[in-house]
Amino acid sequence: MKSPNTPRRRVTAGLAAVVATAALGVGSITIAGAQAPATSSGIVLGVGANPSQRVVSWYTSANTAQSVQVAPTAQLVDGAFPANAPTYPATVAANTVNGGFNGHAIVDGLQENTAYSYRVGADGAWSATYAFKTQKFDGSFDFLFFGDPQIGSSGDTAKDGAGWADTLDVALTANPDTELLVSGGDQVETANTESQWTAFLGSDRLRQYPWAATIGNHDVGGKAYDQHFWTPNTDRSAPFYSGNQASQSGGDYWYVYKDALFIHLNSNAYNNGSDAAHVGYIRDVLAAHGDEAKYKVLVYHHAIYSPASHANDSDNQVRRRDFPTAFSELGIDLVLQGHDHSYSRSYALKNGQKANPDEQPGASQVTQGPGGVIYVTANSASGSKYYDLTTPRAGSDFGPDPLDPTGKRHYANSIEDQEHVRTYVRVEVRKDALLVENIRSGTCAAPNAAVERNNVSWCGPSNGARPAEPVGSRVDKVLIHRAAAPPVDTTVGGSVPATLSLTLGAPATFGVFTPGLGKDYTASTTATVVSTAGDATLSATDPSSTAPGRLVNGAFSLASPLQVGGAALPATVKTYAGPVSNDNVAIDFTQPISASEALRTGTYAKSLTFTLSTTTP
Repeated sequence: MKSPNTPRRRVTAGLAAVVATAALGVGSITIAGAQAPATSSGIVLGVGANPSQRVVSWYTSANTAQSVQVAPTAQLVDGAFPANAPTYPATVAANTVNGGFNGHAIVDGLQENTAYSYRVGADGAWSATYAFKTQKFDGSFDFLFFGDPQIGSSGDTAKDGAGWADTLDVALTANPDTELLVSGGDQVETANTESQWTAFLGSDRLRQYPWAATIGNHDVGGKAYDQHFWTPNTDRSAPFYSGNQASQSGGDYWYVYKDALFIHLNSNAYNNGSDAAHVGYIRDVLAAHGDEAKYKVLVYHHAIYSPASHANDSDNQVRRRDFPTAFSELGIDLVLQGHDHSYSRSYALKNGQKANPDEQPGASQVTQGPGGVIYVTANSASGSKYYDLTTPRAGSDFGPDPLDPTGKRHYANSIEDQEHVRTYVRVEVRKDALLVENIRSGTCAAPNAAVERNNVSWCGPSNGARPAEPVGSRVDKVLIHRAAAPPVDTTVGGSVPATLSLTLGAPATFGVFTPGLGKDYTASTTATVVSTAGDATLSATDPSSTAPGRLVNGAFSLASPLQVGGAALPATVKTYAGPVSNDNVAIDFTQPISASEALRTGTYAKSLTFTLSTTTP
């Protein structure tokens, strides 16, 4: 990790386990200063612009100097931070609603595979200590997606908060190495009701894992959402607000996490050119950062292919006209949505229609193909509210699937499910595929506020005809493969010049011929052959007209012919039936001399010619 004033660099460290220190409520601190002591609450760990960054946000009652102090957990001694632990100064601003102030600090330069501890406040008035861990900054990873906690929507904020906290515990106990918690929107029922925000932020899990917030229609009507969450790379231009920027939350934002580029939209803004502005924003982000990640993931609240109460809302009809073709053209892989408090997973859709007519309902493996997009709608993560599935309207823009003989499933969806139990979505980002699972985090038993309060009349699969499945069981699981673009032929090559190359080694020598001794004397040399021809022959000849094929010493010559490779000259040393490169050939010479042969004082020798030739160059 780097100090706030040093250049950014990434350093790899060993993996360490997370040590989480429990805190009461949502965390509180007291800050000493010239003013009255300030209290702070609502501490939440947020996603940063990249894996080496986190954002910590909180509420505070006074505009005093505050910061976040961070250190590797291994450096803490009996819970005490080292004296040189860096602090990251907070930006503190006045709240627009509910009084007080909000602060946030960007923690940058984190090392991979490291457990960290942090606290907020100031010397003498630090908060409780919380912990998080980083993992490798590249490679596969998984994240969890949560639909509509919407705390307070059942009519019992405490029960809703209990269901939400239990889903976080269940999901993170089962997936302790998950790296992001991604929101589908509607954190609370009423935008500016702080008691609902307090219940939403009650679990320490939201201080241990980075929360990637999304604005829902129940969050957008006030400024509390913006006060609680600071998001990276946020564009707060007017088209990304559905109303008065001074009184509503809004904005689109993006971040890169390993091999996935996430883009969050404020889908509450859709009229008056806002949908076109969202598409333009996506296009600009992809142009600038699309090559930084393999997968492109969109996150927004209003599910355009949801199967329940909001399926045919007029605003969703607008989005179904504005988004699908653009998303296919832009190469979006996965769209994550909430709003309809039910689960659905679409077919691979290109321009809003099935990309592969042969894809079957509920398929466990899907190939997207160019332009294919998978749309997922998450059910309630808290159990505060569920919407029952609706029957598709024949002749509408969201009619029935012809592959469903009952006519009850919408044409775009491979899976639709409602059991009135809490669930979450797990997404594994792999090198060559995305794995998406919808997993039960609860049953019909408490905490399940909508069931407990009789807001729904049944619970369990098949409209309550069967008992609830156990916690951790899967509603849906699909492996999404990316198909390569259609093959395109091209030509690549190089030319080989006609080559016949022969290199001889050191000259061969027989040594001393001993008169009166009958013997076959031997010697050798080597040749290196390179040929690009279809065939080749390495041969040896004696070009001399004096005693052809025999060694000579002035006017004298040996009686027996010189043998090359066991044959008298001219001799074939080696033949090749095709090209050869750097073939090392051993060339053996034999000179027979009988015991009765007269030998003249001096040196017997002969210059030979070796030739590499071909009939098919």
